[in-house]
Amino acid sequence: MKKRTEYKSGAATMQRRSLFLAGPLLLASCAGGGKGLTSSGQSDVARVEAYMRDVQLNAVPFQQTWPNGATGGGVLTYHAGYLHLVYTAPHSMDLEASGTHAVFKDSRTGSETRMGLAHNPLGVLMGNPVHLSGDVTVTDIQKPPGILQISLTKTNNPSQGLVTLVFKDTGRTLRLFEMRLVDERRQTLFIRLPLPLQ
Repeated sequence: MKKRTEYKSGAATMQRRSLFLAGPLLLASCAGGGKGLTSSGQSDVARVEAYMRDVQLNAVPFQQTWPNGATGGGVLTYHAGYLHLVYTAPHSMDLEASGTHAVFKDSRTGSETRMGLAHNPLGVLMGNPVHLSGDVTVTDIQKPPGILQISLTKTNNPSQGLVTLVFKDTGRTLRLFEMRLVDERRQTLFIRLPLPLQ
């Protein structure tokens, strides 16, 4: 018989998902905010915002590393306001997030966990359209050669977690190849996509 669990608390959700969200979500804590961005930084934010609004990732292979070093993977689908992770390793699992909620299913245990994203770093990516201002704060931008890395948090509750997006940057186009999600306990989860992407 399928077990179904509902969690309204972001903290309770984080504690429950030891495999999944210590399993799949998150990035690094930081200081500062987007208000002090230079004109170059503002341009970078606009580029990332445009990418996240327009991108259509359909069944893209991904690899994930959990905070404890365990690894897994499957295929990822993402467009503004929607994320679907279908795991084939370490065993069959499924995470589907849309708007303000997500559902995680584990075929091995038969469990189904519903979670709100208001206090979860994943919620930063669920806007439709995506806005990297207002409810979302840009905390850091790094630009090693050929790379654009941007860190994001919830403006009204930055302690709930951080998302860092890492792009291959040709100067004209961006290609997402890594997401890092840091939860409220400073545990980091990595999701890596192959290059080149679309």
